[in-house]
Amino acid sequence: MSASYRINEIFYSLQGEGFWTGTPIVFVRFSGCNLKCPFCDTSHEAFTQMSASEILEAVAYAGGPCRRVCLTGGEPSLQVDDALVKAFHDAGYAIHIETNGTHPLPEGIDWVTVSPKSPIVLKKADELKLVLAPGVEPSAWADYPAAWHFLQPCDDGVSANVKEVTAYIQAHPFWRLSLQTHKLLGIR
Repeated sequence: MSASYRINEIFYSLQGEGFWTGTPIVFVRFSGCNLKCPFCDTSHEAFTQMSASEILEAVAYAGGPCRRVCLTGGEPSLQVDDALVKAFHDAGYAIHIETNGTHPLPEGIDWVTVSPKSPIVLKKADELKLVLAPGVEPSAWADYPAAWHFLQPCDDGVSANVKEVTAYIQAHPFWRLSLQTHKLLGIR
């Protein structure tokens, strides 16, 4: 019997955050998470149970010629496995994942973005994207082995702490700014 996955939604847009901002990408949003972050923008209750082939069909339909997919959530590491990674690669897709870093990942993911919520088990990533929420101390993540370190304002639905993030980055130029440009542009 083949695996099935709890999928919240699949849609085509532009990456709105981090290194790949502005790049066309198909988002596969998994349902479910092992954490309860107060600023999370995903409903974890709604999902459709889908096989890898059904996911690939929906991704191809949504993204047309786009050959880049972002596995996000919720927390995708709770469900993503070797079989799904292989299915995407066999179909010619580059795979990105956005994870909280609290669970191991299967081999072969092309780009790993860790948005850490301590403690994490992932020992490295391509980029670290830290949301500056109350109680978060960026200096605790400055030595994390990633090629890129982004600091992002926390948008709690009422306001975002853009000035605080900007001031922190100016005082600590190791960090780079990431904004949720998809929200600024009014796209998904």
